[in-house]
Amino acid sequence: QVQLVESGGGLVQPGGSLRLSCAASGFTFSSYIMRWYRQAPGKEREFVARIISTVSTDYADPVKGRFTISRDNAKNTVYLQMNSLNPQDTGVYYCNALRPRTSLEYWGQGIQVTVSS
Repeated sequence: QVQLVESGGGLVQPGGSLRLSCAASGFTFSSYIMRWYRQAPGKEREFVARIISTVSTDYADPVKGRFTISRDNAKNTVYLQMNSLNPQDTGVYYCNALRPRTSLEYWGQGIQVTVSS
């Protein structure tokens, strides 16, 4: 059974930091592209970051220089370090696993991140 379980969300003040984790099970984690998406209230889900290997990463423009995605294949876990958070980063963050060259993907249940003073 495939599972993606996010953790680490919560309420943080503007300028603060959070680290999200996504623990994966039920598939060959190291073979999958791992991605983070987010969905703000009233908006569509949007891409945040992806990691293909441990050194190949991409980021959406709004988070470049502030967010860092990483993965630990030994722990089947992907992380999203979020620094210099602002209220526009508020939303539900989702972990996604994509099998390369296919449309097979899995989603986590999402975790709330709220940036507010």
